[in-house]
Order: sequence, then structure tokens, then C-alpha cells
Amino acid sequence: MLVPHRADFYQILWFQDSSPTHLVDFNPIKTGTNTLLFINKGSVQIFDKNKDFKGKLILFTDDFFCKSDSDTTFLRSTILFNDLLSISQININDSPAIFGDIVKNLETELAKPNDTYQSDILRNLLHNFLLHAERERRKQNFVEIKKDVELEYAILLKDSLELNFVSHKNVGFYANQIAITPKRLNQATSKVFGKTPKELIDERVLLECKRLLVHTKESIKEISFSLGFEEPTNFIKYFRKHTTKTPVEFREEFISA
Repeated sequence: MLVPHRADFYQILWFQDSSPTHLVDFNPIKTGTNTLLFINKGSVQIFDKNKDFKGKLILFTDDFFCKSDSDTTFLRSTILFNDLLSISQININDSPAIFGDIVKNLETELAKPNDTYQSDILRNLLHNFLLHAERERRKQNFVEIKKDVELEYAILLKDSLELNFVSHKNVGFYANQIAITPKRLNQATSKVFGKTPKELIDERVLLECKRLLVHTKESIKEISFSLGFEEPTNFIKYFRKHTTKTPVEFREEFISA
């Protein structure tokens, strides 16, 4: 796991000792002893090859966790995997036993023969872990975003972007999806994120560009078409405009590092 990898499941990383720098979607995150990181599905990450460390890793999917509408709502709304401003990072030096006991119970249950009760028990233990983690997250410099119409518009834009960024890269489309004007959408995202809708669209497109360049061996031509660019030259110009590098330069530079 020292090379870039991308997973279609949620990940909880518990760094129990040392302080490696963990790279998530090309952003370095400095950890510390008893740090929890909550990594959303689809993220590209790299473990620090320069430091040894011990820890625990919890993986789970939507299919495992979401057995009811309330489960789905919780997972969609929890600040742990959906913090609009940053990756959720929690220091649990003051409460490692709480999380350690839950992890121990998870490991004990997983070691038992599978039966009709196991999935529900594991899911309940995981839910408890997430609830304790969310409680701790709110104690540690958490920026609470006021729940108002601007936040709702911003969340709707984020949700729509995930579904449509390949085929739609203009602000007007997303404003129409939310049933507001582009100007109103700009007011909302500027208030919540400090960025324009166009900046958010470009960020999402560029993130996927970088993920595919680093995580796959697809050619520049294949990547350009998969991201909705009509010609590879358009993709190269777009990428260079926003990063000052060509896609090939970015790929070679990142992998060689």
C-alpha cells in the first residue's frame, strides 16, 4: 500500500504510534500518535514509505452498512466522511480505550464462525465507533457550518457534481439542476466554500484527472475521452492551464516521487 491505490469502500485508519504523513487525493496529512483518519470511498491514497508505524484499518461498503433508510441518511450526513471543508482527522489520545474496546470486539466477532447474527453485531459495533468518533470530532476545532439555504444549495451542487462532472462542466447546468440562477449558486458556494461554482467544478474534474493519471495505466487519450473531453488536445490544454504541467509530466513526476 506504499503505491497509489483507490478503493470503492470507506476506510478508517488508526495510526497508533509514530507520525507518518498520509497522502489523500494528493494532499499531505500529518498524523500523530492515536490519530484517526476517515477516508471516503473513491479517494486515492499513499502510505508514508519513510516511516514505520502500527495501526488498525477498518473497511466497509455502503451495502454492508446501509440496511435501512436511517443508515443511508446517517452515512450521507455524518461529518466524518462528508466534512465539506477537509478530511476528518481526530486525535484520540484522551480516549483510546473507548475505540480500542470497540475494535477488539470487532476482531473477536470476526474471528467467530459466521451466523445469522454476525452482520448485525458488526454493523452495530461499527455504528458505535462512528458515533463516538463524531462526538470527538466536534470537540476538536470543528468548523460548524450554519445550516441554511446556502448550505443546502452547496450540498446539492456537490451531490450533482459527483453524478455529472464528466458530461457537464458549466455552471448553468448545475444551477438548473438545483432550480436557482447561476448568480444565486455563486452566492451560496462563495459563502460556504469561499469558491465560485466554476472553481468547484474545475477542482472535481482535476481531482479525477489526477486520480486516473496516478492510479491507472490508461493512456492520455483514454483518460481524456473518459472525462468527457472531445479531443485529447483539449484535455491537455485544460490540465496544463490549471496545474502548469502536462498530464504526462504530472504522472511521471508523481510516480517517480
